[in-house]
Amino acid sequence: MIPSDDRLPIDPSSDVPDGFTQDQRGQPGGFIGDPDVMDTWATSSLSPQIAGGWERDPDLWSRVYPMDVRPQAHEIIRTWLFSSVVRAHLEDDCLPWSNAAISGWILDPDRKKMSKSKGNVVTPMDLLDEYSSDAVRYWAASGRPGTDTAFDIGQMKIGRRLAIKVLNASKFVLSMGVVDDVSAITRPLDLSMLAMLRDVVDRTTDAFENYNYARALELAESFFWTFTDDYVELVKERAYGGQGEEAAASAKAALSLALSVQLRLFAPFLPFTTEEVWSWVHDASIHRSSWPQVEEFSALPEGDPGVLEATGQALSGVRKVKSEQKVSMRARVSSATISGPGADIERIRQAMEDLAAAGSIEGMNVTDGSETLQVEAELAPVE
Repeated sequence: MIPSDDRLPIDPSSDVPDGFTQDQRGQPGGFIGDPDVMDTWATSSLSPQIAGGWERDPDLWSRVYPMDVRPQAHEIIRTWLFSSVVRAHLEDDCLPWSNAAISGWILDPDRKKMSKSKGNVVTPMDLLDEYSSDAVRYWAASGRPGTDTAFDIGQMKIGRRLAIKVLNASKFVLSMGVVDDVSAITRPLDLSMLAMLRDVVDRTTDAFENYNYARALELAESFFWTFTDDYVELVKERAYGGQGEEAAASAKAALSLALSVQLRLFAPFLPFTTEEVWSWVHDASIHRSSWPQVEEFSALPEGDPGVLEATGQALSGVRKVKSEQKVSMRARVSSATISGPGADIERIRQAMEDLAAAGSIEGMNVTDGSETLQVEAELAPVE
C-alpha cells in the first residue's frame, strides 16, 4: 500500500495505514512495514534542501541556497556528497554548495578509528571539565582538513596553557590602560611588532578563506608566543615609564592594538577565553566584532619586522648565558657584547634601550662583522 502525498513522511514502525488499526500490525490480513531498507541516502541527499526550507519557507530558501560549504568526512564522499550533488542537479539544475570541507576521522592512541561499535570512543565531558572547552576545541582545530587526527591529551594541555597565557598577557596589557591613538606609536620596535602582526592578519585571513583553519591557528599562535616571550618583555620597562612619557605612550598604544587584533584572531579557537577578556573593556561580544583587517594598520609608519626578530634573538642570547650560569633571568649583566651581520646589528641599535632594560644589561657593545648573531655576557657580581 502506498500512502497519499498528504500523509508523508511515513514511519512504518509506528504509523498505521488507512483502513487498518494498530492491533492488526503483523497479523494475518493486517499489515506490516516493509523490512527492506532503501539504502540510497534518500533523505540525507536532501540535507541542503531540508536545512534551507525547500518547499516550506520560500524566503529562507531564496537567501541560503545554494549554500557556501558542506562539512563532511572523507569516507562518505562517494555516498553523501555524490548523492547530494545528484539530487541538487535533478531538482534545481545547480550545485548545492560551492565548497566541501573534508575532515578526517578521530583516531585512538593505537591509530584506529574511534567508533561506538569498536568501543574505543572517549566522551568529552570529563575532558571539558579537566582541561576546559577551549583546550578541547584547540586540539580539534589543530587537525588539518582532510587528515585523520589522533586523540591527544597532550595537545589539549598545550591549548589550556595557551588560554591561560592569553588571560595573563591580557591582564598585563590592560593594566597599562587602553590607548587607541595609533599616532602615538613611533618607536621602531613597536612598529616592527605591528608590521609582523599585519602580515599574520593577512596570512591568517587567507588561510580561513581557504578553509584551512589549522593553518590559521598555527599562524596566530606562533606570533602570540613571539609577542609574549620577546616583545612584551622588551617593552615592559618602557611601558611603565622608564624611558619617558612619549616612549611609554608608543608602547601602550602598540600593546593595545596588538591585543585587540590577537583576541579577534583567537576568538574562533578560544571562544570562552577571548570573550572573557573582551568583556573587561567592551559591552558587546567579541563574536559580534569585526574580523581583523590589514587596514587597521594603514595609519602607521612602515615598520621593519626584522627589528623585533633580531632584538629578540639578542635577548635570547642573554637569557641563554644566564640559564647556563643557573641564575635568575633578572640577574644583572655588567657587560654584553653582541656581534652579527651588519643589517641585524643596525636593527638591534634601534632597540638598544629596550634590550638593555629587558636583559638587565648595564653596559652593551654592539658590533657587526660575524656571519651569525652572537652574544657574550658577563654577569655582575652578586651583592
